[in-house]
Amino acid sequence: MHLKFPQSSSALFVFAVILIALVCDAAAMAQGQATTVEPSAQKQAISTDVDPAPNSAPRKTAELGAKAPTQATKSNDSAASSASDYQKTLNDLETLYEREVQKLEQQNDQAKVLYRDGLIARVEMEKSDKDLADARAKVEDARSLIAATNKPAPVIPAVSPDFTAINVAWSTGNNRVDMLVRYYGKTYGVDPYLIYCLMSQESKFITVAMSPKGAQGLMQLMPGTAARYGVTNPYDIAQSIMGGTRYLKDLLQMFNGRIDLALAGYNAGENAVIKHGYTVPPYQETRNYVRLIIARYGKKQASMTSAPAL
Repeated sequence: MHLKFPQSSSALFVFAVILIALVCDAAAMAQGQATTVEPSAQKQAISTDVDPAPNSAPRKTAELGAKAPTQATKSNDSAASSASDYQKTLNDLETLYEREVQKLEQQNDQAKVLYRDGLIARVEMEKSDKDLADARAKVEDARSLIAATNKPAPVIPAVSPDFTAINVAWSTGNNRVDMLVRYYGKTYGVDPYLIYCLMSQESKFITVAMSPKGAQGLMQLMPGTAARYGVTNPYDIAQSIMGGTRYLKDLLQMFNGRIDLALAGYNAGENAVIKHGYTVPPYQETRNYVRLIIARYGKKQASMTSAPAL
């Protein structure tokens, strides 16, 4: 009896050890499964955190798109403001010149009385007349600039890429320039071919040409001449041709249609032609300029010595 009891106890002890081992293994497996699931949950959490990022790009794009019209509006407002400032400057300039004319008119009236009474010399009277005439001319120039600014831009016919002029023996090599030369030539009554010959001599049809003396663009307008004819950008093709053609037209009228004198005035200035007795000034550059253009234009050069009747 005493020998069998210990054997039963040993068996129970072994069974208990095996049971404990099984329980430990089950616990270890459960812990392993929990550990395996945990990284998946973390990955899912990370993925959830990252997802909004792609959506942020369209929102940013939408914000940029919303700002674009505002920037365009600012650009338009800036251009309108510049035009308004330019207009205001011209108006202020006209007012200033008009006040100067009023002052000179009073002085001129006084000078006439003094001259009539023999208190001032004729030279002083003539100087007063000249100062008044110059001041009035400035007012007219300012008014012309204001009128040119207020005048709507001319509607220029569109030029198709395949435009081909008919019965025309000349071309600048640029269809748009050719069309503008013809357009403004017709508008201001100047032979387009004469404009073409002058442009060729002036700039060789280079839009951004600039001379050492400061003449700019296709028609090589000096800053003062450009301002006189309302040209705000001498490198703009249309503005340059318009301003140069108007200037050439005025010179032709000033010199009674004398092409040689008009060209000389375009090169050296109208005052130089007048100063030298309505002849081509004795400047080598100007004389070569006139000779080359007239030779190309194919017209008989008028006499360079006789002055037109005034």
